[in-house]
Amino acid sequence: MMDERHLQKNGLRLRAPEPEDLEVMFRFENATDVWEVSNTTGPYSCFQLRQYIEQTRNDLFTDRQLRLMIEDEMRQVVGIVDICNFEPLHSRAEVGIVVDRKYRRRGIGRVALELLEQHCFHYLGIHQLFAYIAVENFPCRRLFSACGYKENAVLKEWVHTCGGGYMDVLVVQKLSPD
Repeated sequence: MMDERHLQKNGLRLRAPEPEDLEVMFRFENATDVWEVSNTTGPYSCFQLRQYIEQTRNDLFTDRQLRLMIEDEMRQVVGIVDICNFEPLHSRAEVGIVVDRKYRRRGIGRVALELLEQHCFHYLGIHQLFAYIAVENFPCRRLFSACGYKENAVLKEWVHTCGGGYMDVLVVQKLSPD
């Protein structure tokens, strides 16, 4: 049986979404400042998010995605970390993370990524994790770099912007240490 402590470190904890997370998920999912990099094309309704919480098994192999809430030592949700675009044949998955603006620059993202990586590499047996990061998003680039992700490619004009142009993105990747 898996010990839940593997999803905890330095007062932070990763956990499955609960019905009481509806409001905070609504806020994170509808933050328009991250839509460009998250491939979101419109707002989510409370109904849609409630259905997601009720219907997800939070099993990567069943749902092909895994969403975990990031809680601080006061059990306040301070962010969300996701695994999506899971490819079981190739044993790889995409990582997404968002930390509430008022909690940024405190090391929360780094600890959350470390916990997620441990879960993916050591428990789920995933071979590699990757992320797409806007070239201009230096805080995100620093976060992933600090966690050992390597910048492997620049995809030119990969993301359509709200202003009608396109932005370049980096592909960062981390291989399992095992």
